[in-house]
Amino acid sequence: MSMKKAMAMAAAIGAGILLSSAAEARPEIVGLHGAEYSPGTIVVRTGERRLYLILDDGHAMRYPVGVGKNGKQWAGETRIEGKYLHPAWSPPADVKHDKPNMPDVIPGGSPRNPMGVAAMTLSGGGEYAIHGTNMPGSVGGFVSYGCIRMLNDAITDLYSRVSVGTRVVVTR
Repeated sequence: MSMKKAMAMAAAIGAGILLSSAAEARPEIVGLHGAEYSPGTIVVRTGERRLYLILDDGHAMRYPVGVGKNGKQWAGETRIEGKYLHPAWSPPADVKHDKPNMPDVIPGGSPRNPMGVAAMTLSGGGEYAIHGTNMPGSVGGFVSYGCIRMLNDAITDLYSRVSVGTRVVVTR
C-alpha cells in the first residue's frame, strides 16, 4: 500500500471516530413510560447517569451526565434559578477544603473552569448546578461534588430548551 493511500485511510478512520464521538453528544429521543412528569420537566436519574427532558407523555430527550461521587449525591426537587453562559466559578467550601490550593475564582472561558460553556444554577442555596465541562471524559461517571455535569454540546442544547423556573427532579 502506498504512503498516500495509508494516509488517506488513516484520515478517513480518524474522521469517522471524531464524527461518531460528536454524534454521542447529541441527545436521543427515547420512550419513557410510567413517568409522571409534565412536559418541560428535567429528570436526573443518578444511578443511570442520565438526564431526561420530558417532551410529552411517554417521550423524553436523554443526555449522558456525570453526577455526584460517593457521599456527594443527593435527591429531591428543585428549579432552575439562573442561566449563565461562560460563567466564572467559585469553588464551594467543601471543594476548597479538599483542594486548598484552588483559586477562589476561576474566570469564565478558562480551560481550568469546571463549568464549561454554560451553567444553570439550581434553587436551594446555590451549591449545585447543571453545567458543561472542559473534561468530557468525566461525563458518565460519579465525579462531582453534587452538580450535574454535561458535555458542552449537550448543555448548550438543553440550555436553549429550558428557562428559569424549570422544574428539576433528581432521583437515585
